Amino acid sequence: MARRSNGQAPQEPVDWVTRAADDAIRHAGGDPRDPAVAETLRAAGTVVTCASGISPSGPIHLGNLREFLTVHLVAEELLRRGVPARHLHSWDDYDRFRKVPAGVDPSFSTHIGKPLSAVPDPWGCHDSWAEHFKAPLRDALAQLGATMEEVDQTERYTAGAYTEQVLHALARRDAIEDVLARHRTKKPAPEEVSEEEAATLADSVANEDEATQTGDLGRFPYKPFCRTCGRDTVTLTSYDDETTDLAYTCDSCGSSHVTNVRDDHEGKLVWKVDWPMRWSVEGVNFEPGGVDHATPGSSYTVGKEIVKLFDGRAPSFVGYSFVGVAGMAKMSSSKGGVPTASDALRVLEAPVLRWLYARRQPKQAFTVDFGPEVVRLYDEWDALARKAADPAKRDAQVLAFERASSTSTAGRLPTPTVVVPFRTLSSIADVTAGSAEQISRLVGDLGHEHGTVADLEPRLTRAITWTNEFVPAEDRTTVRATPDRELLAGLGEQERTWLYLLMEHLPSAWADESPDLDRVTTVVYGVPKLARGLALEDSPTDEVKADQKAFFNLLYRLLVQAERGPRLPTLIVALGLGTVTELVTAP
Repeated sequence: MARRSNGQAPQEPVDWVTRAADDAIRHAGGDPRDPAVAETLRAAGTVVTCASGISPSGPIHLGNLREFLTVHLVAEELLRRGVPARHLHSWDDYDRFRKVPAGVDPSFSTHIGKPLSAVPDPWGCHDSWAEHFKAPLRDALAQLGATMEEVDQTERYTAGAYTEQVLHALARRDAIEDVLARHRTKKPAPEEVSEEEAATLADSVANEDEATQTGDLGRFPYKPFCRTCGRDTVTLTSYDDETTDLAYTCDSCGSSHVTNVRDDHEGKLVWKVDWPMRWSVEGVNFEPGGVDHATPGSSYTVGKEIVKLFDGRAPSFVGYSFVGVAGMAKMSSSKGGVPTASDALRVLEAPVLRWLYARRQPKQAFTVDFGPEVVRLYDEWDALARKAADPAKRDAQVLAFERASSTSTAGRLPTPTVVVPFRTLSSIADVTAGSAEQISRLVGDLGHEHGTVADLEPRLTRAITWTNEFVPAEDRTTVRATPDRELLAGLGEQERTWLYLLMEHLPSAWADESPDLDRVTTVVYGVPKLARGLALEDSPTDEVKADQKAFFNLLYRLLVQAERGPRLPTLIVALGLGTVTELVTAP
């Protein structure tokens, strides 16, 4: 889709990022149609704030990555227009530790109820549970060219940055409860969801609004962490509006304390109050959220009203859907074993991973497939790159390619100097056991001229990784070390004729010891034609097509101990004329 003006030719393409950026500008008081809007906002000292937030309770997986990249892409669009903008990210590490995931010592249940920033790292490599999961995401975002201004909610709360807002919430707690109560009965209509989506919803805090105790303080909008054991498993016993003293007894350790909300900074607002409070403090103009946050009675719909009690306004919002992973039954951040951005970047170039999120509207769910689909994905990406090189073909697809390829801070993200199809690199990696030097030589033999192995990066390393770690063992290629003499001895007349013709014509594909892949392809597909009295260049008949299938099957069995494998011409070039001759020549 492209913008049109007075019936004129299409101008700048439009996509979901464009529209979200327009909404953010409007929220900030600007007019996106005004050519001078950037100057107007800058003169007013306005910075458009695009916010994200996440609780680092477990591996920050590819579903969570949508939170970051949705905001990043919108902030980048604003910066591209010259609009003052920032990506403000909140680490909600003052949230409670909710449950012990699989693979962690069950004794860690003693930490349930503590802030994530106060739970030790069971693996011993970071200062806390929260930092353990923040660190790899920061590294991945750096590779993705996504920069952001980070806010640590533990630091903000414990430093008293929100004290006035907390006291205001407590003073207006009856009004807050009125809002919550009105929405409490508004439940979304049931709908069918996948097992993966159900797992994500089960971990969501979007609809949390449970009373923590009975009595007048049962839905108190503020909860302290116990001064003795550090957990939020407390029963509130009294609150004095004048002194702001809040008394409680800890259900876990049995101790009783009085915390002064104004001075002690030992707790936080409950989620459905905390989020809109921060909108007002940070002046958020745009913030996405999972679709679970926008259902009736959930946190965004409630927050739109509660933020008014803080004299603020809810940001423009887009709800994003789930991101699944092929072969993974669940994608819950509180469970181990879910693919993260770092995992994906071991197989996908950074622009390709960004493109998966840029090309789809946030409301569209999609699946990342680390199986054979990776090969097709790279083919599609390379085709789009060729299209993007033609200015006359610039459309919304090309716009998504551009958003994926570069950023305002990192510039153009790393791509190979010499682009070799991923399917070619992975096939060669398969038959050479991942030897970069051999791959480089064979790539040159296949006509992809390059100076050094570095010209093939970062794709080469990813192709080797994918082949070694993501291709099932039964689909890997095992080149025969010696000829299958039993198979060769039992060949029929037609099969012997095919092999004779192959070895008669195949050497013509090697000139000056360098193979010509096109010539190898012509010979391999042409052998059954020659056996039927046709020329190499003739179109195949139905009989020839059947013969080709049988001939290819024979070659795979003779070369790699399987009935299928990498594309035969590429495999033959990778093995070399000498090896092929040794393996297919009948005794």
